[in-house]
Amino acid sequence: MLGGIEAGGTKFIGAVCDNELNIIDRVEIPTTTPNETFKHLFDFFDKYQLNSLGIGSFGPIGIDKNKADYGYLLSTPKKGWTNFDFLGEIRKRYSVPYVWTTDVNVAAYAEIKRGAAKGKKSCVYLTVGTGIGGGAVFKDQLLQGINHPEMGHIFVKRHESDDYWGCCPYHKDCLEGLASGSSLIGRTGKLGEMIDKRDPIWDKQAYYLAQALVNYTMVLSPEIIVLGGGVMKQNHMIGRIHKEFDRLLNEYVTLPPTEEYIVPWGLSGESGIVGALLLAQNEFDQSK
Repeated sequence: MLGGIEAGGTKFIGAVCDNELNIIDRVEIPTTTPNETFKHLFDFFDKYQLNSLGIGSFGPIGIDKNKADYGYLLSTPKKGWTNFDFLGEIRKRYSVPYVWTTDVNVAAYAEIKRGAAKGKKSCVYLTVGTGIGGGAVFKDQLLQGINHPEMGHIFVKRHESDDYWGCCPYHKDCLEGLASGSSLIGRTGKLGEMIDKRDPIWDKQAYYLAQALVNYTMVLSPEIIVLGGGVMKQNHMIGRIHKEFDRLLNEYVTLPPTEEYIVPWGLSGESGIVGALLLAQNEFDQSK
């Protein structure tokens, strides 16, 4: 049995599947304290004989196996989780091969294998929700270096009419601070689904997100960019982003048609857990 964990700041999703990736069982657990959350997680997985485990966690996380903080959650704003030894708790419980990466990396992997980027050799996946995070896959490899990508914390030019201070607790007016779902609440006091689609706030959101996509295009040159997350459930946003992207790029490089280059996720709401299971399968196959 293969196991997967999508660990988010709001909820954890755990799932088990067979070797053909048919999901047998799954659970959703509110992200409360580490002790309480992991108790429920272990109650779920203890029912099964695991062969491997894929884990995608909210971050930042320690990814360097040569450092003492490998497997830890690091400077997360999620109360109670800073410097938590996430992987250490898992390894004490289950002695199986595992993959440890970010929640957006596993989502990117799912999208290129089974979602909107299927058939491509590279993709960037950006989730726009309570926060903003991104992952990338190139030739079947997750992109990471000394750290994993933190695509939500790049800096963007302010919109000329924007006087919002930004909601990121670390950088104030980075991309996440200006264009996340939390920024919408900070600006208006409302969740995105409660804001009229004609509100000019959406043009500011599209302006910031399009800037980020131009930056990723200039630096990484992926074959496709996939957008997911709660904010992208506003169907009018994708067209606004396309328009701003074309304006900002100004035909500087040759790309596929924007509607084919920047696309909504193909595994809406499921990318994270599907990617975790796919990576668990890879790890199990390599460990044989």
